[in-house]
Amino acid sequence: MNTFSSMRKLIALALGAMLVLLTACVIMSPVKNVGVTLTGAEEVPPVASDARATGTIMVADNMSVSGNVTTMGVAGVAAHIHVGGRGENGPVAIGLVKIAENIWAVPSGAKFTAEQYAAFNSGRTYVNVHSAANKGGEIRAQLAP
Repeated sequence: MNTFSSMRKLIALALGAMLVLLTACVIMSPVKNVGVTLTGAEEVPPVASDARATGTIMVADNMSVSGNVTTMGVAGVAAHIHVGGRGENGPVAIGLVKIAENIWAVPSGAKFTAEQYAAFNSGRTYVNVHSAANKGGEIRAQLAP
């Protein structure tokens, strides 16, 4: 019985240590929450559109990306996070997936590369939604951490 009691204490101690380490990892990897409002005026070139979208993109220090945008007034055919500064277009960094009629989400497990993460931290990434009428993008918002 004494061996069983010692084993339980050892397991409890190990679980406690793991909890402390997990908490430290969470504290050391803060997440930047970026609220966005996408409009046609932010597209390059600007698009005359009544469409809008709002959402939150979250980027952790380990470069993982999550979040979603909800569109209004547009039938989106694609959505992406791109690398590019305000007033310039750039390559796709992460493609979003349509999870409901008007909701586009960052796929589970998505991560920026080191170069993309540096661009994000300097305000040089954006999210946009494309439509059939505006294949290059109908609405857009810069991601400003």
